[in-house]
Amino acid sequence: MVSELTTPLCQRLGIEHPVWCAGMAAAAGPELVAAVSNAGGLGVLGAAAAPPEQVRRQTARVRELTGRPFGVNFIIAGADSEEDREFIRGEVAAAAEQAAVVVLFWGDPGPYVEVAHRAGALVAVQVGSAAEASAAAAAGVDVVIAQGLEAGGHVRGTTPAWELLPRVVAAVAPLPVLASGGIGDGAGVARALRLRAEGISLGTRFVASNEASAHPEYKRRITASTAADTVYGELFDVGWPDAPHRVLRNRLVAEWEAAGRPAPGQRPGEGTPIGTVVTSAGQKRDWPRYAVGIAGPGFDGDIDDAPLWAGESCAVVNDVKPAAVIMAELVRDAEAALTRLPPGA
Repeated sequence: MVSELTTPLCQRLGIEHPVWCAGMAAAAGPELVAAVSNAGGLGVLGAAAAPPEQVRRQTARVRELTGRPFGVNFIIAGADSEEDREFIRGEVAAAAEQAAVVVLFWGDPGPYVEVAHRAGALVAVQVGSAAEASAAAAAGVDVVIAQGLEAGGHVRGTTPAWELLPRVVAAVAPLPVLASGGIGDGAGVARALRLRAEGISLGTRFVASNEASAHPEYKRRITASTAADTVYGELFDVGWPDAPHRVLRNRLVAEWEAAGRPAPGQRPGEGTPIGTVVTSAGQKRDWPRYAVGIAGPGFDGDIDDAPLWAGESCAVVNDVKPAAVIMAELVRDAEAALTRLPPGA
């Protein structure tokens, strides 16, 4: 069914609504991906740096749950050697066997575009500036995601979303552009569409869904927080240095601030584990304090020691509910808002 929100990119992908679930690492597992796709949007699996065989297992699980299009997200940061790039090509090739879109983040997408296209998948890249968007377009990507400073998790640029989006649209036209960062309700979806976005990528709103693979207390804290409760910086840098990000303020963040925001190597409790995580091979390992990671449902530590990735859109995320309900409300409220917004608003 074609809705008032259906864009040319929706039609190209075979989806009804211009809403993508961001590929939020382990939080965006097969159940969430399938739920978003089944509701008419595009679920995006968080594959991060998973090896090709794990990507195939995960995409096969998504395909068991939905016959609709979906995407897979990879982090390409640190791919400095040909060996690194060849590993990512293997990941992309594995994903493109089932996925309609391969989403790349934090680096040059050029080495991976042909691999995805050869398998029939589109390539989207998330950027933080108009210059990065133009470089991605020159590399042959099909879709650009403009990520504003308000976004949760790792943040590529330093420009607010509503300033960045028009710049990126102008820089890469006629390529389709998605908006990301600080958007969590139908009003935000409508505003992005008025600014000529062809879709919206939402992370924080979908972390607070029944299907997200995140700890219940993590979800609850998102719903209880406002934009002022988020912190932008580089505190959680173990495993991914020099990568700014936005998280919710919790006890660990407060202790670091109270200590005078000391540099790495001098932070409170540095080097001690906060719990354990399960690796892609199914093995448990310690999760060091200040390290990247997702507090999943089975996290065995204190949530006040974990990075709680969240964007400023937490201000409009007030409850945890099924992804299908979230989708329905986004579409309903966006359609209503579009009737009230003047062109260009």
